[in-house]
Amino acid sequence: MPVTIVPRHVWAPFVGPAHHTHAASPPASSDPPRLWNPGAGGVVIHHRGSGNSGLDTEVKCMQDVATTYLSGRGDGGPDDDGVPTDILYNFLVCPHGEIYEGRGYQRGEANGADPYQGMSSNGSFYSICALMRSDDVATEPMLRSIRALIAHLRAEAPRTAGDLILPHSATYADTECPGNLHMYAKQGSTIDPDVPWRGLGDIFVYKAQRWVNETYAGVAPGYLRCSETGYPGWSTVLSLTQGLQHELGISPTVQSYGPGTFTAVKNRNRLPTEEQTPNIVAIYNSALWCKGYWTSRALGAWNSDSETALSKVYADAGLSWDDPVRRRNMWPHVSKALLRMDQFRLVPQGDINIRNVQQWLNSRYVAGVAIPAMGLVPCDGIYSRDVQQGFMMGIQYELGIAPGSINGYFGPGTQAGLKGKGSETLSGDLRRLFRAGCYFNSPTILANGAPLMYRPEDIDTDVATATHLEWLRSFQEFSQIPVTARNDYTTWAQLLVSSGDTDRPATGCDCITEITAERGAALYAAGYRIVGRYLDEHLPPGDPSYLGKALKPGEPQRIIDAGLRLYPLFQYNGTQLANFTYEKGLDQGRKAHGKAVEHGIGAGTCIYFAVDYDALDIDIDSNVLPYFRGVKDGLAELGGRYEFGVYGSRNVCIRVSHEGGARWSFVSGMSWGFSGNLGFPLPANWSFNQIREYTFQPGWGLDHNIWRSGADPGVSSVEGSLP
Repeated sequence: MPVTIVPRHVWAPFVGPAHHTHAASPPASSDPPRLWNPGAGGVVIHHRGSGNSGLDTEVKCMQDVATTYLSGRGDGGPDDDGVPTDILYNFLVCPHGEIYEGRGYQRGEANGADPYQGMSSNGSFYSICALMRSDDVATEPMLRSIRALIAHLRAEAPRTAGDLILPHSATYADTECPGNLHMYAKQGSTIDPDVPWRGLGDIFVYKAQRWVNETYAGVAPGYLRCSETGYPGWSTVLSLTQGLQHELGISPTVQSYGPGTFTAVKNRNRLPTEEQTPNIVAIYNSALWCKGYWTSRALGAWNSDSETALSKVYADAGLSWDDPVRRRNMWPHVSKALLRMDQFRLVPQGDINIRNVQQWLNSRYVAGVAIPAMGLVPCDGIYSRDVQQGFMMGIQYELGIAPGSINGYFGPGTQAGLKGKGSETLSGDLRRLFRAGCYFNSPTILANGAPLMYRPEDIDTDVATATHLEWLRSFQEFSQIPVTARNDYTTWAQLLVSSGDTDRPATGCDCITEITAERGAALYAAGYRIVGRYLDEHLPPGDPSYLGKALKPGEPQRIIDAGLRLYPLFQYNGTQLANFTYEKGLDQGRKAHGKAVEHGIGAGTCIYFAVDYDALDIDIDSNVLPYFRGVKDGLAELGGRYEFGVYGSRNVCIRVSHEGGARWSFVSGMSWGFSGNLGFPLPANWSFNQIREYTFQPGWGLDHNIWRSGADPGVSSVEGSLP
């Protein structure tokens, strides 16, 4: 990729008149006997040694380049091989992102004496020196420029670089160089142009990662090394968990903070300030760094910074720090929370009102009631699976379920309680939970299409305010459940799980079974008025997994003759990430058009393309949205006869509709455990909500779908086969 490299003559004036001519001259080429073959190796990353650079202006940066030149015998005199000396590095990068020309492209670096995997460290690598010292941390402009420079050296340099990215210490053992750049000086890091940009790492997280690996790898039975990247993640906290287990006498260690670890911490009964084992202190300090709290820089010492950080964790989790009894009682829970990826501070995309509810759940049901199965819920402002489970546990407690039987699942006992006590006039904490559920499901959509948020002021009041009642009625109408403005069971169910009340009547369904005249009559008699059927199947009839699910010739007319409507579905094994690419979307959009025309389905019909798994946001970004762009283009190039919709979790439907242009959403509501169905409202454009799968007749399975009034009308007539 193109980069701008500041030539030598720009920094040469700062070396002084005695060396100016040589410094300003173009770099000299490497001559034998020194071999120069960077394609065999790659690049080596350096820094400028100990101390602090203080390079706050570009003039100071150029002065530092000049100092580097002078300190490296950069006077042009011969070295031991008779080759003219020069500045030690090929290129230098400053904190502001400027790239300075050093010895350039034509000769190897001049640092290190140890061969690397049989290669000359000086003859097989470009050297890149960051203008920072051991007390400095890299800036984003510096890292982006190093990344761009590596890409340039690999693809465009006169002598291209190999793929290796090494720290100076890899080619010369007797050095700490490149200091705080160690976490980046490797393949696969954020400066490697072959991987996505990850941003700045954290030097203290990196220190914790190196420490835990050095301390427990090969020592703690079962220990798995974490990645030394400077970025916190599950790999790191699970390795720290194994370290804690080893110190507590648990063997072999496992990557899970389970009941055994919890009990061992509880029985030890020592807060970190009372802890006498430096390694345990180091584990907790490391965990605090990974949580983003400023703590002791000496990992094995618990100091005032550590204590302040821990007090902030308690406060952020909604727990009392000032009460010494509660502080001690909560320590096993806090210890476990530290060694997970849960966040307890509001994240950028978080909601402060959701965070207030999260903190209250911890205070009320973990610290107060002490529900045995309940751990601390995150307090990041995001309604996640763990928050859903803690929220359900709070509801179960308020419904009168014995604490030892509380499990956080929407099971028969919970449903019975919601039909009883939950449907009575609410007060106190159960009322607060109901209204928090209303907020979690915001916004709902008004009849005119406008979004309506639940007012946070209504969560904590006992009054049936006009705004509460307006939101509740709108939610019930939008969800197509009875509009009662009350906390009846069906409303509770709709608030708590994406399937809602699975026993409620529905007029929509879908299946893989051919609809004969007899089956059409049976569906109509059961109250169904529209049925979803597949346009095609990706497997041939001879395949063992062949289902025969595709529409059969004449079937659309039989469906219509039975008094039903049809909505077409298209799915070619949409259960795995790899099945979603732009190219596959383009191909399947074309195929769907062809099959719809073949069956005489009229123009303007919406065809639903399926994402039949719990696609995360990262999957939606990388694959699902490109797939739907392909679908859109495939339909458009054949005249745009058909619209497209999306089947999937609430999150998939929302994002594909907003960002991909899907006309209607078919929600996989019965998959209530999907992360994409937790904390997301129904899409504004939902037309079908799949709430239950059951056996309609022997050998005939059916999905029971709510068909939203005024939404997708489906197909009510068919035409002859079209060209």
